[in-house]
Amino acid sequence: MLDTLYITIFNHYKKSLGKRSLPIALLYINFLELSIILALAAFFMAFASQMKMGLMSSTKFWVLFIIVALFVVFKNWMRYNGKKRNILNAKFKSKKTSIYLLWFLPLGCLAIAFILLQVQ
Repeated sequence: MLDTLYITIFNHYKKSLGKRSLPIALLYINFLELSIILALAAFFMAFASQMKMGLMSSTKFWVLFIIVALFVVFKNWMRYNGKKRNILNAKFKSKKTSIYLLWFLPLGCLAIAFILLQVQ
């Protein structure tokens, strides 16, 4: 699913920006993955706090999130740089997807995460 979203963003901006679409697509996929991970982590933190489980402190939570974020950024940089992107682009069947919907997806995940972080 994430591959399809990456290629959709890449192809949309490739028409108007050319090679400058690569960092935009990479920024988008990183932003999307990190917002999904943050929403899931905030959900589990809120669930654990409601169940009175002292799993981890807030400081440890943010340190772990930063470590995971660095891993995700490095993984995406390695994955979508070069041959894999060309293979995905060749297999991609174009569907009309609203670019606004694609950009609101990570923003929605961030909104959910911020709401869940207020539960603590």
